[in-house]
Amino acid sequence: MDMLCEPPFSLPQTFDAVDEAIDANADIAEAILATGLAKFSNAIDGDLWKGTAAPNDVDKARSTIRQLYRDWSAEGRPERYASHSAIINALMTNLRTSVEAQHRDVRILVPGAGLGRLVYELGAAGYIAEGNELSYHQLIASTHIFRTTRGQHTLYPWALSFNNHLTRANQLQSVKVPDVQTNSNRVSSVNHREVETSFVDRMSMTSGDFCDLYREPHYAGTFDAVATCFFVDTAANVITYIETIQHCLKVGGIWVNTGPLLWHFEAAPPSGSITNTTAPAREEPGSFELSNDEVVALVERFGFDIVEHKQAPATGYIQDPHSMLQNVYKPAWWLAKKR
Repeated sequence: MDMLCEPPFSLPQTFDAVDEAIDANADIAEAILATGLAKFSNAIDGDLWKGTAAPNDVDKARSTIRQLYRDWSAEGRPERYASHSAIINALMTNLRTSVEAQHRDVRILVPGAGLGRLVYELGAAGYIAEGNELSYHQLIASTHIFRTTRGQHTLYPWALSFNNHLTRANQLQSVKVPDVQTNSNRVSSVNHREVETSFVDRMSMTSGDFCDLYREPHYAGTFDAVATCFFVDTAANVITYIETIQHCLKVGGIWVNTGPLLWHFEAAPPSGSITNTTAPAREEPGSFELSNDEVVALVERFGFDIVEHKQAPATGYIQDPHSMLQNVYKPAWWLAKKR
């Protein structure tokens, strides 16, 4: 209808603007790809990888681009703060070390590190922070982010959806990523404490299945703390996660956890047919889903004392704060100490 081509609707112009936003997001994807090719070229067999992406790979790439909003934009800070600040404050309270020493001897592991923001915040707080991630989509994206300058990319996180917008401007909102200078030696943590630190020495990321890697003998009693954020529910069998964390923590070490229980394997296909790469690769026979009080009881059964247990602040996850539809988690939060 001609009417929809005229103000205030102007749908052709809207479609053009959405196309431009998609192009801007594609520029980010191409920059991430270029970083990945440069870093992992030795592991690539010629051009055989081209054209082999499955639909779930495309979905994961798309969700990784959107996750930059949560992890690496100023606008995503409220979501991050709801989860990260309580973790970092608990670590600072329970891992008493001198500020002058900048926690130099304290090692913290972050399983399911995603795009690496919590690892960055712990490094900014002066700890030795090690992240682990299985998804190569997120590993490559985080590698790229740590090589960029502040505000290098313009991201349109809501451009692909036409649903529940109060105004068209909301759909076409842009944000700058990253919101910090990730390759600088002077950084500010989530608690706004500026510190001098070398991220080359104090931050690291490992790739691969968390349980396969950190159950290895040389990781026994390695870490002073483990921080899990929106991670526990990615397990098919949460016992394997608990055993792995119990193995790699020092005696007296602490485990700080926050997140919901959106069990990723609840609706998974039968064993042998799992194809969703957004879920962990480890297939466990007898997948089961526990309630929060049952998870806490299970943690206690495996050699931990629950020091504190409460509900974390309500938060979205990559949630447009201006959307007419608000999906909100009320995550659990608890701190456990290894006996």
